Amino acid sequence: MSQTTHTKCLIIGSGPAGYTAGVYAARAMLEPVLVQGIEPGGQLTTTTEVENWPGDTEVQGPDLMVRMEAHAKAMGCAIVGDIITDLDTESRPFVAKGDSGATYTADAVILATGARAKWLGLESEEAFKGFGVSACATCDGFFYRGQEIVVIGGGMTAIDAAVQSKLLGAENVTLVYRRTQDKMPASEYEQHLAQSKGVHIMSSVAPVALKGEGHVAAIELAYTDENAKPTGETFTLPADQVFKAIGQVFEAVEGLDLDGRKIAVTGAGRTSRKGVWAGGDCTAGEDLTVVAVSEGRDAAEDIHASLMG
Repeated sequence: MSQTTHTKCLIIGSGPAGYTAGVYAARAMLEPVLVQGIEPGGQLTTTTEVENWPGDTEVQGPDLMVRMEAHAKAMGCAIVGDIITDLDTESRPFVAKGDSGATYTADAVILATGARAKWLGLESEEAFKGFGVSACATCDGFFYRGQEIVVIGGGMTAIDAAVQSKLLGAENVTLVYRRTQDKMPASEYEQHLAQSKGVHIMSSVAPVALKGEGHVAAIELAYTDENAKPTGETFTLPADQVFKAIGQVFEAVEGLDLDGRKIAVTGAGRTSRKGVWAGGDCTAGEDLTVVAVSEGRDAAEDIHASLMG
């Protein structure tokens, strides 16, 4: 027989938003249960140096998440190594099914399922994750002042990453887009704005390989045809850092729309589903640790007011 656990507050996900929600929910005597999900610790576990976390001049991403988990446990949050595969929010208490076969019932739910950056899919990419390949210009652009930056993508996120890199002091910033420039998702105004800041837009080219010894030093690009497919003709561009801005994959729970664009966050982490709150990257907000922490805290505090009021 499968085990059933009831809690006033079920937290699904274990990044900064989830663990912070666990701390505040435990302090509010909600006896929270946190189910870690497929990637305990979230995207910070694949990050190296973090320099924008208050109180630490520099901290390794995985170490920070270990500390957050320990803090939540110390406050009394029950942390479970399971993956929620189904969530029924049609009636109270809510019912969540775990991959382990366990069942979790809850008076309120906090979704902190996070997101994963889309990767380029290059064979050479894995070796350079954290060593010249990143998905966050705001986080890492500071390290590459006076150096060569390449941004991959054509939407507003890519434009923002390119401009941010330039404003942070990069010597040269090149935005690479596989289709013709007139087909870029970013508007003409946004493109012109980026160019006015010194960003060079290179269209009809696509990345095919990353090069370097221990750290990215260059990116190999191929010209593309009218269907955005590489033609085979390639050239190499110097690159001390490559920022990917081609979108994110939002972690979904069966039974609830969590694609990061349709979920309605109405304030203090509340969603369009009564009794369901959300925080962190799954809300498609700013991809910053301090923002996720704030949203996790807001959700837990609002649940406490809702259940105890």
